[in-house]
Amino acid sequence: MNKTKNALRAGFTLIELLLVILILGILGTVVVVNFGDVGGDARKTATLTSIGSIEQACTLYSSLSAKGYPKTLEDLAKGINDRPPLLKAADLKDAWGNPFDYKVENGMVKITSAGPDGQLNTEDDLTN
Repeated sequence: MNKTKNALRAGFTLIELLLVILILGILGTVVVVNFGDVGGDARKTATLTSIGSIEQACTLYSSLSAKGYPKTLEDLAKGINDRPPLLKAADLKDAWGNPFDYKVENGMVKITSAGPDGQLNTEDDLTN
């Protein structure tokens, strides 16, 4: 009779299995909440780095060219005075694949990314 009771107690009960599943669900939720937008943060960081690189390329362009700052960002992907281009054409887009907005205002370069929503002049825009 003792062998039969031990054989019946060898497995998990339904309550124990449900508790384990509940705990795993809670842990999974915590992981997703904490690490869910890592890709978005990485894209923002990459875009801000690209903006800094473009700004430096504009400054170098103005020192190499008698024309001052480039009229468009595409000018940075062309050679200046028999020199190679300062940037590749692919570097002129943000991490979401959208082209940067470029302006020269009051002698300063302003480079703006439309951000994750792809629309300029919204609160998620990134700029130098």
